[in-house]
Amino acid sequence: MFGKKSSAVLGVDVSSSSVKLLELSKQGDRYKVESYAVEPLPANAVVEKNITDVEAVGEVLKRVASRSRTSLKQVAIAVSGSSVITKVIQMDGGLNQFEMEDQIALEADQYIPYPLDEVAIDFEVQGPAENNPNQVDVLLAACRKENVDIREDALEIASLKAKIVDVEAYALERAYVLVEPQLGAQQEESVVAIVDVGATMTTLSVLAEGKTVYTREQIFGGKQLTEEIQRRYGLSVQEAGLAKKQGGLPDDYEPEVLTPFREAVVQQVARALQFFFGASQYNAVDHVVLAGGTASIQGLAEMVEEKTGTPTVIANPFADMAVAPRVNASALSNDAPSLMIACGLAMRSFD
Repeated sequence: MFGKKSSAVLGVDVSSSSVKLLELSKQGDRYKVESYAVEPLPANAVVEKNITDVEAVGEVLKRVASRSRTSLKQVAIAVSGSSVITKVIQMDGGLNQFEMEDQIALEADQYIPYPLDEVAIDFEVQGPAENNPNQVDVLLAACRKENVDIREDALEIASLKAKIVDVEAYALERAYVLVEPQLGAQQEESVVAIVDVGATMTTLSVLAEGKTVYTREQIFGGKQLTEEIQRRYGLSVQEAGLAKKQGGLPDDYEPEVLTPFREAVVQQVARALQFFFGASQYNAVDHVVLAGGTASIQGLAEMVEEKTGTPTVIANPFADMAVAPRVNASALSNDAPSLMIACGLAMRSFD
């Protein structure tokens, strides 16, 4: 599932409302955006991060690849954290990759509550175990095969091939390295909350010293604002989505629709953080990073900062990147907060 060292792959993020594709190259320490595109998905083609209409998703993948004008066919794609079981186990440090694989296959039923022929399993050595220098910590990840197969089937419709299947939380963690410099100095030991507010799901990922220590998904997202615009102003889904991005709505939109929605987002962020504090040894975070399509809503970062008392920034993994001439730089900048997962996946090219 984590995939081994690879040549260039496209980062493809299939969310509940759209498909995002990103291609990166790298010279020295500097990344460059070679191509990118975002295409909306039909309603209910993906429900709560589960693909329910493979054909529809496949067709959108075909469109997004064509629009991006990329020549790459190999893809890194992700499954959501809620569909993956992860566990850190300790193993003998003297074992090679194949011996570890055999041992994990023998012992996997201890860690995984599904029949083994129904799951995709992978592992990654994290480094020496703290309490025993002869052992290594090994991160084990498993999810139902159908979650992987259905993504491969959708990619196949678009003549693309899954080279790597990752986990969304780890893709986010990888992209966070690009956002970290925007938080100011001495971030190495910080506890950072990344709140990804998508169309229907909000995911909180907490990173301590750059490593994911907690993730939680809750059903809430920007779709609620789109639906309220539709209802109040008699617009179609497409018209409401466009008006939300481009403006041009009546004067009562800001006070009566946008402000209550912003307050609802802030409430969700505060609630998610309270769940984290209740479930961990932490009682504060040093920074909040807002990601996802909803993050760009005007004034939201300021409201979150005020309510939580925590410095808050909007994620932009492309702040220090070069951009190829064929890429629309202003569109990329607008979409930046929603491209964190796609960016973390595209970075797999350089692992």
